[in-house]
Amino acid sequence: MSWISPDSLNMLGATAGLPEQLEVSASAALEVPGLPPIEGLSAIAVLGMGGSGVAGEILQAVGKDQLRLPIVLVGDYSLPAFVGPGTLVFAVSFSGETEETLEATETALGRGAKLIAVTSGGRLAELAAQNGAPVFATLGGIPQPRAGVATMAAPLLVAMERLGLLTAITPEIASAVDQLKRRRDSLVDGGGTAPEIARQLDRTIPLLQGSTGIGAVAARRWKTQLNENAKAPAFFATQPEWCHNEICGFGQNGDVTRQVMTIVTLRSDFEHPQVARRFGLVKEFVGEAVASVIEVRAEGSGALAQLFDLIMIGDFVSLHVASHEGIDPGPIPVLVEVKHRLSELRRQAPG
Repeated sequence: MSWISPDSLNMLGATAGLPEQLEVSASAALEVPGLPPIEGLSAIAVLGMGGSGVAGEILQAVGKDQLRLPIVLVGDYSLPAFVGPGTLVFAVSFSGETEETLEATETALGRGAKLIAVTSGGRLAELAAQNGAPVFATLGGIPQPRAGVATMAAPLLVAMERLGLLTAITPEIASAVDQLKRRRDSLVDGGGTAPEIARQLDRTIPLLQGSTGIGAVAARRWKTQLNENAKAPAFFATQPEWCHNEICGFGQNGDVTRQVMTIVTLRSDFEHPQVARRFGLVKEFVGEAVASVIEVRAEGSGALAQLFDLIMIGDFVSLHVASHEGIDPGPIPVLVEVKHRLSELRRQAPG
């Protein structure tokens, strides 16, 4: 596994370890004690930013056909007014120091919400311990939060199953692990579909599309992985919404857009028939206005397996794009600097 250079944080190894990360994290999540009672529960909120926040998106997408309680995703400092004693709050922060998540968690605790923390430690683990809330520890040795997508998502899924709010999660996870291992075997040595997709992108700006649900989660994941691993611009949209507005945006400037934009559609077996038909019209209506339209189809048994299959393909595509440009996928200096500057500005603020 040496086809990425430079790779100072071994992002290739971390990406290739996704199947085992999901398997081990799910098994460990079965043993965490102290889950809160669910009597009187009326809503679920998942707090998280960036690579941590995707855990909530996965839960929402996989659980939407079963859950009879609303799930709201909070990527902010503040909480919706309804969050209170009847709310189960998952606070997800890989580092345990994410300032938005910490502030929102403190607010949730102050309102009497039930808390479950998913973190490697830090202030979030301290808050949970001080309030008698369970902590699902993320696995060690993961170089960046974005490489820990499974160790942050598995606790949410397993906890929901243990609480009786979701069913059949354990076999879904097993199917996802099997599919990830199959996909990993085809990608890990630099082969498979990922390098071909990276080649087709050819320095254009990817416009990712997925259907509402697992496709949308995968599309956003591809976008953020291309942003952070390849240090490249990328954007995402969802179907059927895309066909209600963005499709109109290719009516002019085709001489520009066909030079710089590529549409990538992420397909699964869990699309509404009308959404599938919309995907079929993408190339017909905008194909001449972009460099190309690339279709990527998920494999695997079950929604979770197909979602993680798309995630793994996208992760490897982002590594191939980085490698082709000679970019180290691990470090993210601009994000470090943004956090540093925000911390300075907060300290300098009056009051």
